[in-house]
Amino acid sequence: MRIEFKGGARTVTGSKHLITLRSGKKFLLDCGLFQGKDAADSNFNKNLGFDPSKVDFLILSHAHIDHSGAIPYLVKKGFKGKIYCTPATKDLCEIMLVDSAHIQEADVKYVNKARAQKELELIEPLYTIEDALESLKYFTALNYNKWVKVDEDVELCFTVVGHILGAAAVNLKVNEEGYINRLCYTGDIGRKEHKIIKSPEPYHEADYIITESTYGNRIHENTTNTERKLLSIVHDTCVVKKGKLIIPAFSLGRTQEIVYALDQLETNGQLPKINVYVDSPLSTNATEIIRNHPESYNQKILNYMKIDSDPFGFNRLTYIRDAEESKLLNKIEEPCIIISASGMMEAGRIMHHLKNNISNARNTILVVGYCSPQTLGHRIARGDKMVKIFGEEYEVKADVQIMDEYSAHGDYNEMIDYLTQHNPKKVKELFLVHGNYEVQVEYREKLEKMGFSNIRIPDLNSEYLI
Repeated sequence: MRIEFKGGARTVTGSKHLITLRSGKKFLLDCGLFQGKDAADSNFNKNLGFDPSKVDFLILSHAHIDHSGAIPYLVKKGFKGKIYCTPATKDLCEIMLVDSAHIQEADVKYVNKARAQKELELIEPLYTIEDALESLKYFTALNYNKWVKVDEDVELCFTVVGHILGAAAVNLKVNEEGYINRLCYTGDIGRKEHKIIKSPEPYHEADYIITESTYGNRIHENTTNTERKLLSIVHDTCVVKKGKLIIPAFSLGRTQEIVYALDQLETNGQLPKINVYVDSPLSTNATEIIRNHPESYNQKILNYMKIDSDPFGFNRLTYIRDAEESKLLNKIEEPCIIISASGMMEAGRIMHHLKNNISNARNTILVVGYCSPQTLGHRIARGDKMVKIFGEEYEVKADVQIMDEYSAHGDYNEMIDYLTQHNPKKVKELFLVHGNYEVQVEYREKLEKMGFSNIRIPDLNSEYLI
C-alpha cells in the first residue's frame, strides 16, 4: 500500500490523502480545498496531482471545506466513484458545497469585471453550483460503528471523533494478498467535552495512523467559566460602552455553540435585553441541519432541552438570509451582537461588519476560533493597529478579545489522550498532517515521550510505502 499526501501536509488546509493498493486500486481520504495565501499563490486547487478518473472511491471524514471542498472539482475532472461519509456529513455537504460554489462564482464575477476593463482574459471558477449539485449524486451515507465492505479489499468503520456534527475517524481493514493492514485516519479530533455534540469515542486499534496536529503545541483554556467570560464581554461592550459585539464565526459548529451559550444566558435571565443577529445564510441552514440530528447531541444539551426545547432560538435572536437585511445591520446604532461568517475573516458578510465597526472604540471584535497565518483574522487577533479590508486601510480602535475555549480542535493533551487509548508501541508508523510544520515538530516530541515511534511529518506530494 502506498500513501501519497496531496494536501494537508505541513499546512492546515487542503486535506487530501491518496492511497494506492498493490492491486492498483486507488482511494482518497478527504478531498479538501486549499485556503488562504498558499492556494492563491500556488494554484494548488487546480493541480490535484493525480488523475481523478483513476480514483475508485473517496472516504470523507467530515464536512469542513478544507476537507470536502474540492469534491465538486474532483467530480468535474472525471471521478465517478462513491463518496462514503456519515449521514450528518452528507446533509451538511448538501449546503456547504453549494455555498462554496456560490462564493467562487461571485468571486470570479468580481475579478472578471476588473479583468475585462484591462482587456485581460476572463477566468472561470474552480467549479460552479451545477458542478456541486452533480457531485452530491455520488454521496453514500454510512452509520457509525458498523463495519462495511466498501470494496472487495477494503472494510470501513466510522467512529465518533467529536469536532463537528457528523465528523468521524476513518477505520480501515485493507487486505493485500491475504495480509490485513489496519489503518486509522482520525480526521480532526474534537474536544473532550464539546458543548453540543458527543465527545470523541475510541477508534479501532491500528497498525498505521494518519492524524491531525493543529494544536500540537497548545493547551486550551479551561471551559468551566466560558459562559461567564462571554457574558462579561457582552456586558462590557453592549451595556457599559453601548457598542456592538462583532463575532466572526464559522457557519458550522462555532456559530451554534455561541448561540447555544447565549440561549442559556437568556434562559437564566442573565443576557442583557439586546438584539442578537446571526447574519449568514449558511449558518442559518447549518443550524437547521444540527436541529435535525439530535442523535449526535451529548447528554448535557439533551438535559437542557427538557427546559428549553430549542437551544438555538430565543427572543431577540434573528437569523438573516437576505442580503438587504444584512446591509441594514450597518445602520443600527443601538447595542447588539452580530455573529457572521467567515471565522477567519477572509470572505463573506463579516467583512462588511468589520469594515463598518472596527474603527469604533465602543465596539468589540471577539475572536472565537483558529485563524491561520496570513489571514485577516490572524492579523486582528495578534493586535495589528491597521488592517486592510477590501483593499483599504482601517485603524483598529475596537477592543479585540479572544476566546480559545470555543475551539473545535482538541489541544495536544486532548489529542494525545485520544491517540493513547490503544498501546502506542503497537503502532508501526504515525503520520502527522493538518498542522504547521513548526507545531508538528513540537507535537512529535510529545508523542515520542508517550511511546510512539516512527513518526513522520509528510511534505506535500511525499509518498510512503507501508
